[in-house]
Amino acid sequence: MRPFAPDAEAVFAELTVRIADTVARLREVQGVAVGCSAKRAVWSCGKTTLYQYLPLAQAPPRAGRRPVLVCFALVNRPYVLDLQPDRSLVRRLLEAGLAVYLIDWGDPDDADRCVDLDDYIERHLGGSVRHILGNHGGEALDVLGVCQGGVLSLCYTALHGKQVANLVTLTTPVDFHTPDNLLSKWVRGLDTELLMRSGNVPGEVLNGLFLSLSPFRLTQHKYVRLLSGNSDQRALEDFVRMERWIFDSPPQAALALAQFVRWFYQENRLARGTLRIGGRRVDLGEIRQPVLNLYALEDHIVPPDAAAAMQRYIGSADYTGCGIDTGHIGMYVSRKAAHEIPARIISWLQERQ
Repeated sequence: MRPFAPDAEAVFAELTVRIADTVARLREVQGVAVGCSAKRAVWSCGKTTLYQYLPLAQAPPRAGRRPVLVCFALVNRPYVLDLQPDRSLVRRLLEAGLAVYLIDWGDPDDADRCVDLDDYIERHLGGSVRHILGNHGGEALDVLGVCQGGVLSLCYTALHGKQVANLVTLTTPVDFHTPDNLLSKWVRGLDTELLMRSGNVPGEVLNGLFLSLSPFRLTQHKYVRLLSGNSDQRALEDFVRMERWIFDSPPQAALALAQFVRWFYQENRLARGTLRIGGRRVDLGEIRQPVLNLYALEDHIVPPDAAAAMQRYIGSADYTGCGIDTGHIGMYVSRKAAHEIPARIISWLQERQ
């Protein structure tokens, strides 16, 4: 018996040719640049660098507006927020006349294996906040926390509320034990002591974990979709930029990662009110600033219930929660990310200046 019918063989042969042609074209665009907005380093702590984005000539920062500090996740590179001109949250903020800063956590090496969450929140994030306030002469700034960076931002805001005027969170979990949190279930039994003793965790390990949460959609399906379309050179460059970001994850400091897994995913300390940072209890009820909480309705990493739970725990009387019809990565690079999400953030901040 022949393994394929004649029509299936023809389809398979055509697909093989298209794959070969696509791979060749992808190789030609491997040098595409990521990050489209000019920035300069203004402060550092260990491997962490604070960047200030240069204002756009057509949209200089407006007087009286508070600066915005973007706090991204430790586990990914922040340039996904500034991937290319038509898919850049950073660029939309600059076009609105906002002064934008961003924390890049860098690449921890073996000397950083004992850097802990206290260090990242109090010294690295806190140092960035203090530098910006000193530079702008104000008492408070606005914080935009993204994914894991949103968790760090919640902790910092609860402990240092006077320095944060408004808080925006994007794909940020609060309750790590919702029934649909597959990632939490997978790492619930992880030996964090062994994880800590094993040294820094390569980014490739975390990439494999995240991809395995939705293997077909995040691996085969996207390539089939690319091949089934009529991708021009620009579409291929867009695809390569995303692939570069997905597989360009930094290593993780051993102690900080072990703490994050144990304290948040395993013990759910943030929601339970038992988390302590710098010897102080992190009480989300102390967050009384205006909060805008944006989350993805199709998120496989941060389920919507995990993010929407924020409203139950914070003490703010000015809370706005909004579920966006997209996935986790779509919150950063989809068409909605290019238009709807920046527009919501900008208008919400403008109302609270």
